[in-house]
Amino acid sequence: MRIAVAGATGNIGKLTVAALERDGHDVVPVSRSLGVDLMTGEGLDKALDGVEAVVDAISSNAVDRDESVAYFGTTTRNLLAAEERAGVRHHVLLSIIGIHKVEGNAHYAGKREQERLVSAGSVPWTIVPVAQFFDFAAMVAGWAEQDGVATIAPLLVQPIAPADVADVLAEIAVGRPQGRYTDVAGPEPQDLVDMARRTFAARGRTVKLVPTWSGIFGTAMAGDVLLPGESARIAPTTFDEWLATQQ
Repeated sequence: MRIAVAGATGNIGKLTVAALERDGHDVVPVSRSLGVDLMTGEGLDKALDGVEAVVDAISSNAVDRDESVAYFGTTTRNLLAAEERAGVRHHVLLSIIGIHKVEGNAHYAGKREQERLVSAGSVPWTIVPVAQFFDFAAMVAGWAEQDGVATIAPLLVQPIAPADVADVLAEIAVGRPQGRYTDVAGPEPQDLVDMARRTFAARGRTVKLVPTWSGIFGTAMAGDVLLPGESARIAPTTFDEWLATQQ
């Protein structure tokens, strides 16, 4: 199949391109650095010529709610319109578990807008809600780190290996549209503070971690809010196996 991957130069995008190419598919990488701008639509029609399915793995660093909603809304509208013109038969959206339970998170607000547009659009779709990635804890701590000290929320998550996410997206993209897919997560629940500590240790770094709800993640995300549902699809790679690759 000829499959386009939006956000192809990002963490999950690159791995999804590799997974699809490994399986013999013709992959069209979609990224601003490659001449396709989802915010303006420039280059989209040419990129989607002959494409049968699109995997949307774009992300945003916006910390303002309105900015996040505007970014995900604009890019998704442009992408879906170009897919309709090109006759694309399947739109696969990478989303996040628990975004409909948390109101105060700007990124989640943008992802909800993305889901709303995809589910209301004319292109057949699959939305794939995925748990946080294994590298999420260290990344979050890195945002707040100053002079070797970082605050981090004690979130309970069931994280997943980025490569496992890519494999699931590649598998779904070549199949029929399924609407809202089941939650996808890793094998074991983890505490975000402990994840960050173990990741830094594996990488040979010493960072003092201060658990707190006063940062970017509040108590609305506490408890089982970010955990997968009972019918979740469980990916094979464990956090310990991933940590071994970080040494």
